Amino acid sequence: MPQPRVSMRKIREILRLHAAGLSSRQIAASAAVARSTVAECLRRAMQAGVAWPLPADADEAALEQRLYPAVATQCRPNEDWPRVQRELRRRGVTLALLWQEYQACHPDGYQYSRYCDLYRAWQGRVDVVMRQSHRAGERLFVDYAGQTVEVLDRRTGALRPAQIFVAVLGASNYTYAEATWSQALPDWLGAHSRALEFLGGAPQIVVPDNLKSAVTRAHRYEPEINPAYQQWADHYGIAVLPARARKPRDKAKAEAGVLLVERWILARLRNQTFVSLEQLNAEIRRLLQILNQRPFRKLPGCRASAFAELDRPALRPLPAQPYEHAEWRRVRVNIDYHVEFDQHYYSVPYTLARQPVDLRVTASTVEVLHRGQRIASHLRSPMPRGHTTTAAHMPSHHRHHAEWTPERLIRWAETIGPSSAAAVHQLIHRRRHPEQGFRAALGVLRLARDYGSDRLEAACARAVALDACRYRSIETMLKAGLDRQPLRPRETHPDLPEHDNLRGPQYYH
Repeated sequence: MPQPRVSMRKIREILRLHAAGLSSRQIAASAAVARSTVAECLRRAMQAGVAWPLPADADEAALEQRLYPAVATQCRPNEDWPRVQRELRRRGVTLALLWQEYQACHPDGYQYSRYCDLYRAWQGRVDVVMRQSHRAGERLFVDYAGQTVEVLDRRTGALRPAQIFVAVLGASNYTYAEATWSQALPDWLGAHSRALEFLGGAPQIVVPDNLKSAVTRAHRYEPEINPAYQQWADHYGIAVLPARARKPRDKAKAEAGVLLVERWILARLRNQTFVSLEQLNAEIRRLLQILNQRPFRKLPGCRASAFAELDRPALRPLPAQPYEHAEWRRVRVNIDYHVEFDQHYYSVPYTLARQPVDLRVTASTVEVLHRGQRIASHLRSPMPRGHTTTAAHMPSHHRHHAEWTPERLIRWAETIGPSSAAAVHQLIHRRRHPEQGFRAALGVLRLARDYGSDRLEAACARAVALDACRYRSIETMLKAGLDRQPLRPRETHPDLPEHDNLRGPQYYH
């Protein structure tokens, strides 16, 4: 039924003034309406046979029905709007193309403008995140949840918070989540790589927030991408398009995915205790499968079915080798031909002593590069203060080794005292390669600058007596002033009697 342009009260006033003999101009001025409105109202009254005075039982509803009767509308074939939305996410599909296909099946259907209006009206009734139009396989939205999950350390009993990484595909809303110890670059890139393995392919674009692991400097037009993050993107052939600062709509998918993970996964884990990150991720993966198979409320299917139909066929294949994050360091080779990383020492060729080199460190290897050429490669060791040495790097008989020798260090120690010489001798010759003790020996000798030769000699005498000839032990003695205290004789224990149950040291050889 067409709607009147003015209220029924003004229509009654127009009819009354017309019956009083006023002109259309006068009626329009009195009723504060347009002259065209007055003419339209009088035309409808004449067609309906309505004149002033109105019948006593003519209320506003009855008058409106007579002046503006309902018009019989033609029943046109409707469209499957959820299907239209899914089709629009396919590459190259437009609303005009879908309308043409609709017209081919229903020649008496809606015209294009009405078709578009009906689709947008339906789209407005769908959740804001669901109605965003993203091409299949185009964008992956990533972010960290604000909520964390605590993991219990069995050894210390302390609780350590784990961060929750979330990734959501734009077209299907297919969701991935996992726990990492931090939001630092290694965990950030590792979570990205595992997300792509979970999806089984790579999208065209990744949309992160502006955290430091992703963006070095945020900018509306030219954000600076973290170099390591850019290397990861180059490895998978992906473009990084950070969300604009203070523009939540740019990452609405990620925000909604985080909220969904917090409500449907993390909330269910609130009463559970986890003792490892692996245990937590196993439970997240189980609940993630349930989440992706939950039916949509206002659309047919679920995230898993939409992923199989839309995103999965459009994702590009992953490279043969997954990306491995590498950390770079600029260091100088010590006189013992070793470089230090994470409190462990790795050997390099002896000719590079005292020269700067570059370290490329991954989760499994430590590579040493000099002027862009790899000169050494070692398996990464978790042992603190240990040595990983390649014998070919340290030929003791070579002429280049004449500058620093065990004899030179021992002679230096003899200038301080015999106990210092004995301590340095033990430091050097108890190692598999004597050069591995050079660094510690130099550290001991340089303690004389801070504490004096007499105190160092006393501390070394104590260390030799206690069989504790290590740099840290001697340094601790000097800091605690133990070198000034008399050395108590060691307690002696009587020899154990012979017995059949005592195996003796020879048993273990």
